[in-house]
Amino acid sequence: MNIKNLPMEERPMEKILSTGVRNLSNTELLAVIIRTGTKAESAIGLSERILSQVGGGIKGLLNVSPEELMEIPGVGIAKACALSAAVELTKRLGRSGFEKRLSVSCAREAAEIFMEDLRFERKEHFKTLLLDTKGKVIHIDEVSIGDLTMAPAHPREIFQGAVKRSAASIILVHNHPSGDPTPSSADTVLTERLVSAGKLMGIRVQDHIIIGDGEYYSFAGMGLIED
Repeated sequence: MNIKNLPMEERPMEKILSTGVRNLSNTELLAVIIRTGTKAESAIGLSERILSQVGGGIKGLLNVSPEELMEIPGVGIAKACALSAAVELTKRLGRSGFEKRLSVSCAREAAEIFMEDLRFERKEHFKTLLLDTKGKVIHIDEVSIGDLTMAPAHPREIFQGAVKRSAASIILVHNHPSGDPTPSSADTVLTERLVSAGKLMGIRVQDHIIIGDGEYYSFAGMGLIED
């Protein structure tokens, strides 16, 4: 059924104006974004099919590329780009309160900076948060992007940015695509190695934070990195 044939109170845009955007289902919100369906189905029908094919419901849209969306029959470049733009806006809104943070005083604050960017990534990303002597954020370095189980993290690449920007300390951050932030034995060995390397270079490793799905693990918080 075409959306125009639905009762007025069931049309997504009209529902936003009459009852508020919060009362729309995920399918209806998606229909508003893609605007039109195909000759064979309405925007709502196409939205239901998109959510079904990406898998994982609305979360499935977080890491699907425009090219992957365009493989879904009925989704062209305009719809794929609109969906990707909406997802990116969501991510930016999620971290907007932390991008202007002047300093990091605890593991939670550091984890919040990266949570929305990394919690749904399908590959491991290894990043470093560079800090000055007062704990103010200097820069965020993207060290490497790996696969489902690991991201290459060589001391040379990890400390290169810190040396270049004269950082006094760094916080190591990487994600677990599984959503479980529990460190592996390899994570523990790597942390010990990098803490030792930092001491030799005069750059303190404050913490190593592993990002999961809405939760994180802090090596410092567990007493595994000493001041």
